[in-house]
Amino acid sequence: MDALVNNAGISGEVGPGWAQDPTTLDLDVVREVVETNVYGVIRVTNAMLPFVRRSASPRIVNISSSVGSVTWQADPAVEVGPIMAAYSPTKSYLNAVTVHYARQFTGTGILINAACPGLVATDFTGGQGRPPREAAATAIRLATLPDGGPSGSFFNDDGVVPW
Repeated sequence: MDALVNNAGISGEVGPGWAQDPTTLDLDVVREVVETNVYGVIRVTNAMLPFVRRSASPRIVNISSSVGSVTWQADPAVEVGPIMAAYSPTKSYLNAVTVHYARQFTGTGILINAACPGLVATDFTGGQGRPPREAAATAIRLATLPDGGPSGSFFNDDGVVPW
C-alpha cells in the first residue's frame, strides 16, 4: 500500500441552509460527528500503519474542508459557508491531528497532509457541487507526492490553505 486516503465524514443534523446553531446544538450530534470525522480517522490510520510503514513511499491524506480552517472561519471577508457548529470543528480537529501525525512521522518518509476537495456532488451534499473525479485532484496529488514533499500541511486546488 502506498497511500491511505481517509475520506469519511458526516455533518450531523443540520437546520435550514445547512446551519448548525451553536446555541442550540445537541451534544449527541456533536459526539456522533466527532466519532466519525475524527476518531474514525485516528482508528483507521492507526490500524493501517503497519501496511503504510511497509511502503517505499507512504502517503496519508485526510480529507478535510475549508470550514476546518480557523483562519478562514474567523475572517468575515472569506466565504466558507454556513455556521456548522458540529461539523466545522471536527475538520479543525482533524487538521490538528494531521499536524501531530506529521510531527510523529518526521524522518520516517511517511508524508501526511489534509486536503479540501471543495463542495462535491455526493449524497452528503444532496448532489450539489462538482463531480467527484474533479474534486479528487488535490487528494491524488498529495497521495502521489515525491519523497521529501510537504507533510503536515493543508491544501486545496489552489495550494496551501491556512490553518
